[in-house]
Amino acid sequence: MTLSRLVGAFALALLFFVTLIATAPARLLTWVVPAEQVVLGGLAGTVWDGSASSVMLRLPQGYFQLGAVQWSLQPFSLLTLSPHLRLKSHWGDQTLAAEVIVRGPRDLDLLNLEVQVAAGLLGRFAPVAVDGMFSLQAELLQLRDGMPYSGKGRLVWQNAAWKSPRGAVPLGSYALDYQQPEGAGVQGEIITLSGPLQAAGSLQLQQRHYSVNILLSSDAGIDAQVQQMLSLIAQPEGSGFRLNLEGDL
Repeated sequence: MTLSRLVGAFALALLFFVTLIATAPARLLTWVVPAEQVVLGGLAGTVWDGSASSVMLRLPQGYFQLGAVQWSLQPFSLLTLSPHLRLKSHWGDQTLAAEVIVRGPRDLDLLNLEVQVAAGLLGRFAPVAVDGMFSLQAELLQLRDGMPYSGKGRLVWQNAAWKSPRGAVPLGSYALDYQQPEGAGVQGEIITLSGPLQAAGSLQLQQRHYSVNILLSSDAGIDAQVQQMLSLIAQPEGSGFRLNLEGDL
């Protein structure tokens, strides 16, 4: 075989290989993604640019539904062993959008993160009965060993309400502005955006240890039902209540 034919055959084989990889069907992900942690359904498209009609994450508290998911994966990021993809998901009013860099099994970099979830979901992680919507916007959120390592953003609790035995009691809308230098603790400031119950204070998270210090008050007086609820978790202070929580995640 002449050199020109050898080069031509190699180029043809390389083109076939690249085409095969570029058109790899999304269903191949079921061979890579651990089924005990992520449940994929209705896969379509390719590994590099595809979608799933249903994705569920397995957590200690049970399965968390992401809903329909779309992604695009940067092929060259695989060469650095740090897959970089754009991700979008929606399930009812719940939405997520982010750039994700996977650096290890429990190490992630999330860029331009936007999340919206129902506040009632908190009841799966803590003994609380609340309503409203949580929304998170973060320029950067880095996780190392599953815990926050660095980041900056704002978490908003919109149309917050407490589900009392007599029905939902509106509280207001609140924001947590936080920042975390690399390897340091999370420092957050809690402010009131609107509503009858005013909240002001701070949140700190160092490794797995957290502390919360919030003063809850109202110019018009705190609703009797809310006072009864707060008396179970906070201490009276003037005409309001001081909420001090501390513990480990």
